[in-house]
Amino acid sequence: MNIRILTLISILMCACLAPLEAQELNCTVRVNHAQVQGTSADIFESLESAINEFMNNRSWTELQYQREERIDCTLNLTVQKYNKETNLFTCELLFQVIRPVFNTNYTSTIFSKRDPSFVFTYQPQDALEFNANNMNNNLTAMLAYYAYLFIGMDLDTFSPLGGTAVLQIAESIVNNAQTMSEPGWKAFDKADNRHGIINDYLDSSLEPFRLLQYKYYRQGLDEMAQNADRGRSAITEALGMLKEARSNKPLSMLPQIFTDFKRDEIVNIYAGQRGTAKEKETVFNIVSDINASQNTYWNRIKQ
Repeated sequence: MNIRILTLISILMCACLAPLEAQELNCTVRVNHAQVQGTSADIFESLESAINEFMNNRSWTELQYQREERIDCTLNLTVQKYNKETNLFTCELLFQVIRPVFNTNYTSTIFSKRDPSFVFTYQPQDALEFNANNMNNNLTAMLAYYAYLFIGMDLDTFSPLGGTAVLQIAESIVNNAQTMSEPGWKAFDKADNRHGIINDYLDSSLEPFRLLQYKYYRQGLDEMAQNADRGRSAITEALGMLKEARSNKPLSMLPQIFTDFKRDEIVNIYAGQRGTAKEKETVFNIVSDINASQNTYWNRIKQ
């Protein structure tokens, strides 16, 4: 996996297929259409297959990944409405990007969230193509955005700010999508939409949140198999960066989102006999202040 910590020389914006070892993503795609009645399953199976091929069978950057180094991620689409006349799909997306922890069988979630505004048109004969400079297909624009977001966030866990060049491509997709009519792209709309996520993630005031990724994963979780106390100490420092990020930009949703999907993992790192009393108190105060709605779980840290 240390190939991911190499410096990015340049990023390809090409939509063509790449050699097998160059592909970055191992994306599991599921399309749930149980809410839609009276429509043949063929259209949904075609969509699932097309998204799977789009995400997994192309090179998103010029970094070289071996098959076993590909980034595990999931895209779960729930189709809420489908209009056969206009080919319009109204969906909710639940996505997750996952990272293995060194010297263990454990995998840890880097980012997970719902996108409630996954709206697009699709027909089985449509070829899913993407051109960052001329975006006219909302489905491929959204998928490309998430592909670059996943790769960039993963790179951040292997090198401090290591995903910047890739994440800037996700940002450019958002900027180019401001003229699109579909929801989820607009600035000053929802703080946690696609624009809000990448805008905050690359905001200089939230740099502690990005630096947290390397500290938490590479110096924290990756160390725990060899020295649990040393790894836990690094994670405690990383959560201090979370507090700093929250202080720098109180309206950002990223710290709360982080504690939402990291809740069980954080509790398990410190609960019971794990960690010192000082670490427990420090971590409890941080996560409780950021996300008091989860205090039933945070209280287990002190037990």
